[in-house]
Amino acid sequence: MKLRRHVLAWTAAASAALALGLPTAAQAQNYKSEYRVSLVVGTAFPWGKGAEIWANKVRERTNGRINFKLYPGVSLIQGDQTREFSALRQGVIDLAVGSTINWSPQVKQLNLFSLPFLMPDYAAIDALTQGEVGKEIFKTLDKAGVVPLAWGENGYRELTNSKHPVRTPEDLKGLKIRVVGSPLFIDTFTALGANPTQMSWADAQPAFASGAVDGQENPMSIFTAAKLQNVGQKNVTMWGYVADPLIFVVNKDIWNSWTPADREIVRQAAIEAGKDEIAIARKGHEYAAVLRFLNGGIAQRNGCLDVARRLIGRRRIAAGLRNEERSFAPIRRWRRHIRRSRPAKNRCERGDIGARFSGQSAARRQMLVIATGTSIVGGKHGRNIA
Repeated sequence: MKLRRHVLAWTAAASAALALGLPTAAQAQNYKSEYRVSLVVGTAFPWGKGAEIWANKVRERTNGRINFKLYPGVSLIQGDQTREFSALRQGVIDLAVGSTINWSPQVKQLNLFSLPFLMPDYAAIDALTQGEVGKEIFKTLDKAGVVPLAWGENGYRELTNSKHPVRTPEDLKGLKIRVVGSPLFIDTFTALGANPTQMSWADAQPAFASGAVDGQENPMSIFTAAKLQNVGQKNVTMWGYVADPLIFVVNKDIWNSWTPADREIVRQAAIEAGKDEIAIARKGHEYAAVLRFLNGGIAQRNGCLDVARRLIGRRRIAAGLRNEERSFAPIRRWRRHIRRSRPAKNRCERGDIGARFSGQSAARRQMLVIATGTSIVGGKHGRNIA
């Protein structure tokens, strides 16, 4: 009788656990105490912050059943970011928030996002990632051996170098530019006359500091958080030639080890974290150049009305703003002043760098050149800080 009562109690408890979506004792034994999340950069960057948000949401909603530990610098694979996708499939990595660029050597379809000037604005990025193309990409990744959950965003990639401002393709001639290990990037910069060199991000910053490499291309959020101006990157070209979507993924064996309820928690947390990360990345890109201006720079429009030069004496705009953590109110005032100061029909007579590289009209893509000890050349289709 006593045995029967124990069996009935155990059965009732197991049934309740299943009804609530909780793992049974047998399933719980298959749960790891910690799941390894691979990242290229840490939580000081929007990319890493998105992974941190994901981890926190999952831990909270599973009551600690599922714990993520972040491994920035792709340290689980000795810093070789182009091996990340293969390591995911093999189970060396449990989860990742990864770049479509880094995974494109293994998943050729991801090269779509690396085609220069394909995505002129955020609406174009969203149309691809959140539409039918994004769904097809997720199907491709699933067939390749991982479970894709959500989109994030590293941002539009801008060009920096230590030698001189780059305003035309001719200015790139001979510059040694660090690029990621995608053949498409090697081909693109070779065609533009530069000397591209493949290098992991972990090796890149020492190379900038020593002068072994002249420049690199990355979103402004990376430039700002990594303080690349301190390693010789004094010239920034805001050309937004490529956008860099991120993807939240899980190894298939890990995914299958979780209960359906826990899978849904992880998926929904990834979707929410992805939206938060995108918002952080886009805000960082929009304000990065202005922050550099407010820290003492000179701004002018290349071939157009020199609006921002007038602001160099307006130190009250920059008062109290010395880093990204401070209030953005001065930036909003700066933007309003730009709009009031600019004539309604201000047009560049000369073609800007976007027009020269992609063949689009100068009227559509005006340039903003900001020299901040550094010089920033560019400005982007409908997303301009001005």
